[in-house]
Amino acid sequence: MAGIIGKKIGMSQFFNKDGKSIPCTMIEAGPCIVTQVKDLDNDGYDAIQLGFGDKKVSKATKSEEGHVKSSNTSVKKIYCEFQKNFTKTNIETGDTSQIELKLGDVVQVDIFKEGEYVDVSSNSKGKGFQGVVKRHGFKGVGDATHGQHNRMRAPGSIGGASYPARVFKGMRMAGRMGGKKVTVKNLEVLQIFTDKNVIVVKGSVPGPNNSYLNITN
Repeated sequence: MAGIIGKKIGMSQFFNKDGKSIPCTMIEAGPCIVTQVKDLDNDGYDAIQLGFGDKKVSKATKSEEGHVKSSNTSVKKIYCEFQKNFTKTNIETGDTSQIELKLGDVVQVDIFKEGEYVDVSSNSKGKGFQGVVKRHGFKGVGDATHGQHNRMRAPGSIGGASYPARVFKGMRMAGRMGGKKVTVKNLEVLQIFTDKNVIVVKGSVPGPNNSYLNITN
């Protein structure tokens, strides 16, 4: 398994060998710096921490500067932890090898290869407070009433009476929509630009443009 932090550039289209247009997302993946290596003895679990994106010196705190001092790098905008067992596949031979990462090592987009499948995690777009039609797909009087009489977008009955005298947990009602951690699995890697640290994956990924996300295989 391998992972990297990236920033969503935006969506585009990719033309395969047959000339078919495939919707895709372009992601600036890395370079990331190993800012901490955790082990079972000191931290209780094995992991590596990667940092991505330089933070302005004027906005960095003393504790942040001290955290990255041992890795000889600047303060980063975002940090994420990944499993320690990093593997890398040789594109030409197809052989997989284990990567032993140390403090200050650079992780780049070449840890992935074209044709493999990755999982992308990020916070989804926040939609604010929404009603049941947009949030849960209620269809109104014409298709399914849900207990309401003549109000097209109303949620209808929630089943409350003298018994159970409360609203059951998980009842589909109006409320805040979006802004949650979402993972999209098995996205095909269509193309990798190692010189620009850009990876192109098939389909869409959560979050708006310029949002940070995690890519793992």
